Amino acid sequence: MKRILIVGATSAIATACARLWAAKGGQFFLVARDAEKLEQTASDLMARGAKSVTTYEMDATDFSAHSPMIASCIGLMHQIDIALIAHGTLPDQKECEKNVDVALREFTSNGLSVIALLIRLSQQFKIQRCGTIAVISSVAGDRGRPTNYLYGASKSAVSTFCEGLRASLYKVGVHVMDIKPGFVATPMTQGLALPKLLVSAPETIAKLIVEGVKRKMNILYAPGFWAVIMFIIRNIPQTIFKRLNL
Repeated sequence: MKRILIVGATSAIATACARLWAAKGGQFFLVARDAEKLEQTASDLMARGAKSVTTYEMDATDFSAHSPMIASCIGLMHQIDIALIAHGTLPDQKECEKNVDVALREFTSNGLSVIALLIRLSQQFKIQRCGTIAVISSVAGDRGRPTNYLYGASKSAVSTFCEGLRASLYKVGVHVMDIKPGFVATPMTQGLALPKLLVSAPETIAKLIVEGVKRKMNILYAPGFWAVIMFIIRNIPQTIFKRLNL
């Protein structure tokens, strides 16, 4: 039985992951902003076999709320076997280019809040000297593309932080996995003109994440073909890349 903390628990990918872990009798501490959706998710997981589900309302961009949340989680479960960090937003790049406040808000939501949470979580994992921290980043962080470079920059920061944290926590028996999904059919991407052949269902991504956690993968491109796509994109010469509208 795994003791699982999920931040951003009402997101489509996180919910799909939780359902898979629930079927194995997992014990959950779910964190998100929307109390009503949290309760709906909790009821769904209990119906699917979860041993227990506790909900905790928190806005991840409220840095002062991180430590009390972790303390509540540890007070209840005593240890975290898996921490899945899954919160975030998909900003409007054009709006971010025009409005500094919007840009900083989105960078905080997708980058700084994740890093702040990881710093605090890592203290607990250093104490318990075991477990896995899985962080949903994005393929967008692999290169600054003109159509979403604010979002990409925040995810790049997260992935770079995870790489250093992974090396640091490895010494004490803790694993850190950086999850890089491509296009996923979620409410966040609804209405976007995405290439259908490259769009995955949340359930597909969830299966890959659960298996990746089990195998202690370092970096998970989800699905795997995104590793090839991003390798090509990263290696386009700058003289050509700056002329593209990717």
